[in-house]
Amino acid sequence: MSPKSESPVNIIEKKYLKILPLVGVFLFLLIQPPCRAQSGPQPTLPTTELRIGTKKITAEIADEDHERSVGLMFRKSLATDSGMLFVMDDSGPVGFWMKNTEVPLTIAYIDPAGVIKELHDLQPQNEKPVPSRFPNIAYALEMPQGWFSKNNIWPGERLDGLPKPATPRP
Repeated sequence: MSPKSESPVNIIEKKYLKILPLVGVFLFLLIQPPCRAQSGPQPTLPTTELRIGTKKITAEIADEDHERSVGLMFRKSLATDSGMLFVMDDSGPVGFWMKNTEVPLTIAYIDPAGVIKELHDLQPQNEKPVPSRFPNIAYALEMPQGWFSKNNIWPGERLDGLPKPATPRP
């Protein structure tokens, strides 16, 4: 064998080494769960009863990232005095949009003490975020549009029955 020629075994090993990473990627992709875009409403989440004065609200609790990201998307309606409470991981500025949301909503941005700081009407399918003006928001409560004004509830009022918010990070 000449010094410049390689043995057939070395040539085969090099070919396999070249395709080994591709086989690894293929196997990795094969075992991953399929990624699907949200195409329907998420299942009804656990609920809690909230109170503002004498008014009672049944609110689904969205307190995990995937629950908050889907929210009320694809819902056709909400029951009377029902909505969705978003519990933030950290208190801070927030913003919500209405992508794939068919029901007109009003959102209340709420501080860690349970005080409504802001109310905003949200239009169906609007993908422009509506940011909070206050920097210390721990909750957001989405209700059918006009619910707060019909029930004479305004910024400055306090909600009772809220789950504890996450402690802000330093």
